[in-house]
Amino acid sequence: MLRMVSLESDPIARAPGQYTRSIVQRLRMRTLLTLGVLAVVTTVMGRRFGWHDPRFLGAEVALLAAIFVISRYVLPLVERHDRGAAGEEQVGGLLDGLTGRGWHAIHDVSLGRGNVDHIAIGPGGVFTVETKSHAGPVRVARVHGAVLGQAQAQRRAIERATGAHVEPLLVYSRAWVDRPLSRRKGVRVVPARMLSSYLERQPQRLEPEEVEQARARIARAVLETAAHERSSWRSRAARRRQLAEHAAPR
Repeated sequence: MLRMVSLESDPIARAPGQYTRSIVQRLRMRTLLTLGVLAVVTTVMGRRFGWHDPRFLGAEVALLAAIFVISRYVLPLVERHDRGAAGEEQVGGLLDGLTGRGWHAIHDVSLGRGNVDHIAIGPGGVFTVETKSHAGPVRVARVHGAVLGQAQAQRRAIERATGAHVEPLLVYSRAWVDRPLSRRKGVRVVPARMLSSYLERQPQRLEPEEVEQARARIARAVLETAAHERSSWRSRAARRRQLAEHAAPR
């Protein structure tokens, strides 16, 4: 069962893949609800108007169309998100295995511009981890620029939050990597099986108190981001209410 943690209890105590897993659950629930409603409506119309009535036939066509759309577009989307969540959970488990050796693993961090899958903070420094879960061979020289740009954007966000140097890691949970641990445009590409050993081999860069300070700064940044998002949401909601009141007939 997915362990959900609220921001109020600990702003950075989130489960690996929590955000992605929640998307999977919402998509599955909406899919089941849509099919259920259409099936009930079709059955009711058939019983009320007759199984050969055009209204029943129209509802039946709508149900078949919905099944086609879901199987063609929605289910592959759910599968991709599910695979992504599983990859994040796998990599998160590897990082959690380092917590007894002076490391902190922080998962699913939101600083307002997308999520950082994982952050590892320990004696060897601060690392962001962007997880990719597709299978098949990965050639480092051909890693897409958008993926590398995402990893670098995450690095900059955590550097602003911590004031420390951050190394971005691109971790493949299932793929074979042709040049493991090599770098491309400043991003180190790591197969998941080598992640723990790579981090533990790093020379000491941070003292224990510096590790705790970096963790505390990230927690503060997450809280500030959440407070800003709540304030922005309230402002937009208030603005919508004002517009609705002005548009209402007097």
